[in-house]
Amino acid sequence: MSSWENFNIQGVVGHLSCLMLKPDIQANKIAILLHPNPLHGGSNRNKVVQTAAKALCKKGFLCVLPNLRGVGESDGEHDYGNGETFDAIAIINYLKNMYPDLADNLLLGGFSFGAYVSCKVVQSVKVQNLLLIGAAVAKYKEIAPFVPDGIQTLFIHGADDEVIPLQQALDWCGKQNLNLIVVPQATHFFHGKLHALSDAINRFL
Repeated sequence: MSSWENFNIQGVVGHLSCLMLKPDIQANKIAILLHPNPLHGGSNRNKVVQTAAKALCKKGFLCVLPNLRGVGESDGEHDYGNGETFDAIAIINYLKNMYPDLADNLLLGGFSFGAYVSCKVVQSVKVQNLLLIGAAVAKYKEIAPFVPDGIQTLFIHGADDEVIPLQQALDWCGKQNLNLIVVPQATHFFHGKLHALSDAINRFL
């Protein structure tokens, strides 16, 4: 696995700073992973999204972790998931143009706020896989929209999540017959349970 590389993508309101992790083998698909809420310190340096990226990279994914608007060196201001949706779409379009041979093998994912944004993105952009970790499905004013048909989805949640109660995730998944993997004794940030998170991703793939 290569080391993290820094690069910029032109977004709707300016440039977006990103991290890229390339697999040791020839990349055969792309994963874009979105960070948790920046109002609480979330960025592409978050250990949960980086753990997910490392697990995906070992499976041949070229992984991109953007800082959405207003985070780190990215231009713009935090927009509570609205403008961030357009940021993510711009990143997807950029990567599809840069790697056209991988464009039909796209995974979009995120942690907490990032998972919430991912649910909004897939309403208008087609991806093959969706990875939702500790998703903030009912934390904000607007409930996360349901996952469209035809997207293979993995939802992972901590049993002891103190930020997004497990019951919220169960209710949201139950209304659309989505399977949910519950990691026992895991809190929102998966303290001491990052290996279990990696294992859940590996089994999914």
